[in-house]
Amino acid sequence: MSDISDWWSTEIIEMEPGSISLRGIPIKNLIGKKNFSEMIWFMTTGKELNKKKLHLFEAALVAAVDHGPQAPSIAAARMSATCGVSINNSLATGINMLGDIHGGAGQQALELYFQIENQGIENIRNILLENKSLNNGFVPGFGHRFHKTGDPRTPRLLDLVDNAVKDGEISGKFVKIGRQIEKDLSNKKVIPMNIDGATAVIYAELGCPPPLARGLFCLSRSVGILAHTWEQMQKNERIKGPTPPNYKWSYKGK
Repeated sequence: MSDISDWWSTEIIEMEPGSISLRGIPIKNLIGKKNFSEMIWFMTTGKELNKKKLHLFEAALVAAVDHGPQAPSIAAARMSATCGVSINNSLATGINMLGDIHGGAGQQALELYFQIENQGIENIRNILLENKSLNNGFVPGFGHRFHKTGDPRTPRLLDLVDNAVKDGEISGKFVKIGRQIEKDLSNKKVIPMNIDGATAVIYAELGCPPPLARGLFCLSRSVGILAHTWEQMQKNERIKGPTPPNYKWSYKGK
């Protein structure tokens, strides 16, 4: 470290009194010229997407914004909002509920796609067997505990992917991998690709690193968490727990 200014180093922002540049571009040249989705990709990767790829990226963000209070992250945010905390505390409560099981499947599906790409689609069955053994029989990105006959978000996302393949914008190799996984899993009953599998197809086609894909999911879902938090704050309900007051838990002790 040659100087105290080297304590933190970044390629993201340069700032002086009266001047701000992001990724080397003055802020005045970004405001009003880039939309929020463009800024998300630009800030996190340092790269820019053309319009058609940006459309795919935006679709992935929009599709994942919310899944109702059945989702623990949404429920936790709403409960915290009845406890007198500020809106940012409730937002953080919801986001901090997103982990490997609730919120991590997109990253895991992306890692699976990249593994199949590297080892060859002809080895997909062995890879899936190995993956199942590591995930208690589940394959991330496929099947859904609520949308058992099919996730309503998946077909539209895959339609957009197919159109981008036809336009020559993306390779299509990852949607092929995703559909082959779905086919191999659906021997006895249909186990359809869910939103995590579909958005992972998009992120794979865009070259997004798996850990960043989880962050992008959290960013997307934070919109829904914020919306539910704000709605709950308008209700003026106090200390609302996970079940109605007249319902009691089961006591299993002696």
